[in-house]
Amino acid sequence: MKLALSTHLFVGHRLTSVWLERVWAAGFPAVEIFCARQHLDYRDKAQINELGHWFRDSPLKMQSLHAPMYTDEVWGRSGPQAVIDITEPLKGKRIAMVDEIKRALEMADTVPFQYLIQHLGASGQEYDPRRVDAAFSSLDEIKVFAGQRGVEVLLENTPNELSSAERLNLFLGETHLNLNYCFDIGHAHMYGSVAGEFGRMQPRIRSTHLHDNNAVEDAHLFPGKGTIDWGRAMEMLAPYQEQLPLMLELREPAGIEHPVEEAKRSMDWLLERL
Repeated sequence: MKLALSTHLFVGHRLTSVWLERVWAAGFPAVEIFCARQHLDYRDKAQINELGHWFRDSPLKMQSLHAPMYTDEVWGRSGPQAVIDITEPLKGKRIAMVDEIKRALEMADTVPFQYLIQHLGASGQEYDPRRVDAAFSSLDEIKVFAGQRGVEVLLENTPNELSSAERLNLFLGETHLNLNYCFDIGHAHMYGSVAGEFGRMQPRIRSTHLHDNNAVEDAHLFPGKGTIDWGRAMEMLAPYQEQLPLMLELREPAGIEHPVEEAKRSMDWLLERL
């Protein structure tokens, strides 16, 4: 079983080697770094070089990079212009957004990683054929740029009308982009059927995001704190445990002094249900 933790857990803090050392000490052998400029400023070469030096001497592996969702350092609160949406129909805006993702991908020149996790559209995005065409243009360019750095692009199922399992399969069928998936169990739960979404995505799943919610809010709760049936979920994942990494993508809860250690206890709780 490949265990991993997303730095989404402490995305409100600047990413330093201190946090990464905590991840390794807690017992996670791999990490996914979440691109948010208050956390990882992919434009800051000093921060990237510092992480590069640390990873070269560390047994902790960087498995993946989550593509940036906003250009600002306040989680998009500076306004709608900060949202990065590769399905933007206006070509000039879309090119700027693709360039932002390419800046993040340049991190692979310093810290090699296997996957880029990419959203197709913003949260709550309505279906629009123009956005499908825009997504194709964006991903065609991102895929080439990533491939030149040994990185594979994975599309994540996200809570909008472009990114359900069914829509993603239709998108790849129409565009022939031949991309694979990151299966987000919390987002699948919001669509109403974890098993149904997994079944539609399974042949192309290469990574996972594990977190809980109440099927309405994308809360990124610790497993067991929402309404996902984790017994059935882990039974579903069990046949693929040697192929798929189990990646916790959690939100830092208030009042917990050691969130990374708490995440490892949560992972152990999940493993007991395999």
